Amino acid sequence: MTKVEKIKSDSNYLRGTLKESIKSGITGAIADDDQIILKFHGSYQQDDRDARDRRAEKKLEKLFSFMIRLRIAGGKISAKEWIGINKVAQQNANPTIKITTRQTIQLHGVIKSKLKPTIASFYEYGLDSIAACGDVNRNVMTSVAIAQNKGYDEVYEYGKKISDYLLPHTKAYHEIWLDEEQISGEPSPYLGGGSAFATKSQVAERGGANIEPLYGKTYLPRKFKIVIAIPPENDVDLYAHDIGLIAIIENDELLGFNVTVGGGMGATHGNPETFPRIGDLIGFVRKEKILDATYQIAAIQRDFGNREERAKSRFKYTIDKYGVSWFVTEFEKRFGEKLEKAHEFKLEKRGDHFGWKQDYLGQNHFTLFVEAGRIFGEMKKALLEIAEKNLGNFRCTNNQNIIISDVAPENKKAVEKLLEKIEVNNVSPIRLDSIACVALNTCSLALAEGQRYLPSLITKIEPILEKYNLAQEPISIRMTGCPNGCGRPYLAEIGLVGKSLGKYNLFLGGDRLGKRLNRLYKEDLGEAEILAELDGFLGKYSEHRQSQEDFGDFILRTYFQGENHVQ
Repeated sequence: MTKVEKIKSDSNYLRGTLKESIKSGITGAIADDDQIILKFHGSYQQDDRDARDRRAEKKLEKLFSFMIRLRIAGGKISAKEWIGINKVAQQNANPTIKITTRQTIQLHGVIKSKLKPTIASFYEYGLDSIAACGDVNRNVMTSVAIAQNKGYDEVYEYGKKISDYLLPHTKAYHEIWLDEEQISGEPSPYLGGGSAFATKSQVAERGGANIEPLYGKTYLPRKFKIVIAIPPENDVDLYAHDIGLIAIIENDELLGFNVTVGGGMGATHGNPETFPRIGDLIGFVRKEKILDATYQIAAIQRDFGNREERAKSRFKYTIDKYGVSWFVTEFEKRFGEKLEKAHEFKLEKRGDHFGWKQDYLGQNHFTLFVEAGRIFGEMKKALLEIAEKNLGNFRCTNNQNIIISDVAPENKKAVEKLLEKIEVNNVSPIRLDSIACVALNTCSLALAEGQRYLPSLITKIEPILEKYNLAQEPISIRMTGCPNGCGRPYLAEIGLVGKSLGKYNLFLGGDRLGKRLNRLYKEDLGEAEILAELDGFLGKYSEHRQSQEDFGDFILRTYFQGENHVQ
């Protein structure tokens, strides 16, 4: 086993020595092995990388702190929960609230002494962070398409059900953070933030009360991600995840889900055996069977995933190694029936629909642009006031924006009045469609900037677009500080992946709907080189594009297929 596999195996079902680590006042960090286990509880140890040199000169240890990521299936947050998130952020963390690229919230800058109180405080508001990180199924993403019928609501409920169904069963989370006594023998499965543990009948339905019947002592080989799309929207980046579910709604009823498997965005610089991959469509599953279907797919990855080389341990490499046909055969054997033929569906949009939309019940929903997912200042104040006045609820989108949701008609003007304080007008289409990961200064994997840099780079790209009459062209651009792919850069028309400080690999040629990977164009480019290359391509695109041809399609046609340059 790799070192990580051994740590998981020896952790006593995610307990490790976390209790002792967080009590120690000798250091701001926790024990090395516990840093691995902490991830399963929804937190990462980080340090302020901007302060490393200064502190080293003074012979001080790194400025350690912790990121806490919540598990919010489908991204829905009540007004009460939003008030709680604000309160906890203000008291215990960096006050900026971060919307992640996986439709949830994370806070940064929590020092060790406040780690336990912070997680306990979240639980008081019905929120939890268990399985938001680690080698388990993570936050289940669900399309934020505004409900046109009751089938849309049912899709969201299935996202919640899948999230709870695939949770770890261990009570370690409650013992460590909520001071519950350790129960000898076999604990009951955990069912989610603020809810009770499973009843005996529910335990029986889930295969008995064995400790971790799905995950075992070593859990999954690597992280596992599930999303649910509602055609024609692809706001979840359907093909980028281990399991993609496509909701099939007919006559206002949810029938079930088309299923894709084996997508994933991560790669490793200098290792050609690692690569991003889009998922394969394998068939259709009735809604009544979808919980077991997702369970069996995760179990196949548990049993066949690579545990000897962590860089190649994601589900996409299992599918790549054994093949889709092998997978379908193995799945049907475990599932107990044949997959049905996939239903027809069409994807038409990936970005968010900004402004007001009304659902089938007459409730109003306002999608607000949040650059790089960072909520602070006047925006934070306005959203908190909306929550405190109980004017609506909230929903994180899969593109790092936020929806002020469930606004009654009589409250719409009051919400609009509060939103006047926020300057989000005249935002260019390329900025609206942008995504950036956290990267520096806190992410330990980051090689370059992400969310702190992409907004300023877009400011320099916008004049180029204006020069070529492309200012209203919704070109997708995404930036990550490393090749791990949290911002899904390999599905963008313009993808920028950090290689070193100030240097990026430039990927081009993805399609606008997220159905095609882009390709590496050039490596180790600084800002001036990036702008020069984009200037050249955008100029040619403006002059030689075909009717209704998107930028990514133009790049694929003219550069990567056939002639290298447009004459």
